[in-house]
Amino acid sequence: MSTLRKQALKEIGGREIKTMFKEETTLSEEFAINVFDRKAMRHYLSPEAFKAVVSAIDDGVKIERRIADQIALGMKTWAMERGATHYTHWFHPYTDATAEKHESFLDRASDGSVFENFNGNALVQQEPDASSFPNGGLRNTFEARGYTAWDPSSAAFVFDQTLCIPTIFVSYNGEALDQKTPLLRSLQALDKAATQVVRYFNKDTNRVSVSLGLEQEYFTVDNALVKARPDLQLTGRTLIGHIAAKDQQLEDHYFGAIPRRTMSFMKEFEHEAYRLGILLKTRHNEVAPNQFECAPLYEEANLAIDHNLLLMTLMQRVAEKHNLKILFHEKPFAGVNGSGKHCNWSMITDQGVNLLSPGKTPRNNLQFLTFFVVTVRAVFEHHYLLMGSVMSLSNSLRLGASEAPPAIMSIFAGKKITDTLQSIVERVSSKKKMSPDEKTELKLDVVGKIPEILLDNTDRNRTSPFAFTGNRFEFRAVGSSSNCALPMTVLNTAVAQALTRFKAEVDKLTSKKIKKDEAIFQVLRMFIEESQSILFEGNGYSEEWLKEATQRGLRAVETPIEGFKAFIEKASIGLFEQYNVMSEAELRARYEIFNEIYAKKIQIEARVMGDLSINHIVPTAIKYQNCLIKNVTGLKQILTKEEYDMLASPQLRSIKKIGTYIKNLRDLMHDLIVERKNAIAAEEFPARAKAYMDNVLPIMQEMRTNTDKLERIIDDDLWSLPKYRELLFM
Repeated sequence: MSTLRKQALKEIGGREIKTMFKEETTLSEEFAINVFDRKAMRHYLSPEAFKAVVSAIDDGVKIERRIADQIALGMKTWAMERGATHYTHWFHPYTDATAEKHESFLDRASDGSVFENFNGNALVQQEPDASSFPNGGLRNTFEARGYTAWDPSSAAFVFDQTLCIPTIFVSYNGEALDQKTPLLRSLQALDKAATQVVRYFNKDTNRVSVSLGLEQEYFTVDNALVKARPDLQLTGRTLIGHIAAKDQQLEDHYFGAIPRRTMSFMKEFEHEAYRLGILLKTRHNEVAPNQFECAPLYEEANLAIDHNLLLMTLMQRVAEKHNLKILFHEKPFAGVNGSGKHCNWSMITDQGVNLLSPGKTPRNNLQFLTFFVVTVRAVFEHHYLLMGSVMSLSNSLRLGASEAPPAIMSIFAGKKITDTLQSIVERVSSKKKMSPDEKTELKLDVVGKIPEILLDNTDRNRTSPFAFTGNRFEFRAVGSSSNCALPMTVLNTAVAQALTRFKAEVDKLTSKKIKKDEAIFQVLRMFIEESQSILFEGNGYSEEWLKEATQRGLRAVETPIEGFKAFIEKASIGLFEQYNVMSEAELRARYEIFNEIYAKKIQIEARVMGDLSINHIVPTAIKYQNCLIKNVTGLKQILTKEEYDMLASPQLRSIKKIGTYIKNLRDLMHDLIVERKNAIAAEEFPARAKAYMDNVLPIMQEMRTNTDKLERIIDDDLWSLPKYRELLFM
């Protein structure tokens, strides 16, 4: 057994389970103690400054610079009392992580003394280097200027003695270089469009926000084992490894008792999350061994996404203290379930009404049906773009693998809601006005019964990428490592467009003296007829569904490369430009970024695969082959020919098999190097990404097949890498 593997297993044997420190206060008393929320602002800011921040958060009112100085002073005082020594603008570039550049509060006075300083200019705007982040050609290396600008709608917080200020990140010319800027624009677009429609039902509504609940799945692995696996260290997944004899087939891990060591880790990161204002509500074992899930309560979408990214960082930090490594990769282990980030999405008015929650009266249910049908219409119109928004190298390994939604969009509504929609189509005629009796009958028989029929309509279809679950839609196709700002930006903008069209169609009918409710029913009927092909109640994994979906006109995202192209299609550019969410230049930049990241990740994986095969697996195979050769040589000296032919034949077969696999690996390694060079030679990233996908990935899969066969032959004591049974069960 290799030194690293031996050491890792030895370390695990000596592990002590860390216990949670004793609580001296209740969780509710410590909740959000490290967040500069409204409670803290009310205490540390003047009434004028507090009012300005609240107006910026609630109404988007710009904060004057003199007020910004007041806010900065109060924020600095609060942060220093929480132990902060530095501050940073905290933003979301197009990488797998957040970004931050720490600045000390210390400044020098004219007399040479030092003092803590933090003013409005430092709060509102900073100027990090914009050339060293993925930018898709929006910036050149010699054009490094970019700006971060304070996002007051997401509260500042103290983390690791640093005041973190959530910000957007834009170029010198104002193009978005981050994921938050388009998200905020999409939220504004949806707010405006939804508010106009909801006023058909309640004229006092002034604002509609998006509510988001993010379920986060992840794996835990002992850190010593990860250090002994270069692939896990550098790529986040196992590039080689034969499945364990036991994994998830007994279905005994899901919702089982949480292991003590993991529970200790969970308790600590949950406690720290509460202090940062992240209200985690749920924790449980997931389907695969060593796989778990945590989920917070719903909150406003921008804040929910910030909190999710912060939570992922926090989990990694706390895991280190427990000698654990958190794997957010969508498919870290072949043969067992991967991980997703389920996005539970709904719309909430400023009066606290969930627009996707059925009400107790026919009028409230007409409102519910309106927003339900409009969302369905939006998803149908842009189903390919929505699936393209979740595409990545890692998520492509998970989607459609009988554990996660297929890479083709469908909506699960439940049979009874589907029947209700069909009733609207059948009862509402677009050719004539409805009589008062017909309208009353429709409201009572169709709309009025929704609360009753929804009582048994909360089941879920795990094969559906976009499922209605009682009062929200669950977008299940988002990957666990992803920043879900992009898919939420697409969804928000698509729904805003559908709402805008809905209002235009209703207003067109009412201008012809058709009553408002009748006009709403008529437009609902039209939307249902246009989009009902995306409603599907069956098994999304089946081959039959893929054929049927094609017949319905639904487009499957065959590869990540094809999914990336969805962002530069004419309809997508028109959608985002219509609402000023992203310009064509910004979209084309993102298309370049997606391909660049995809190509570079395969490049890294190919290099690691080559290292593992040639520097770990082949030497181990040769060593074991030599042991077998020595054995058969010895047998030949002491056995008769008949005995030798009978007893040595298994070893001889193994020697030949090992030799074949070694030759295969060396030949494949040569091919891998050639194809990597060919891929790198492509000047444009889309062409490079395609070359890696078409020519490099298949070779890597062949190499894995050969290494996994060797793992089954070679003496366990000689095998140099921790195996699946150790990674998943220790």
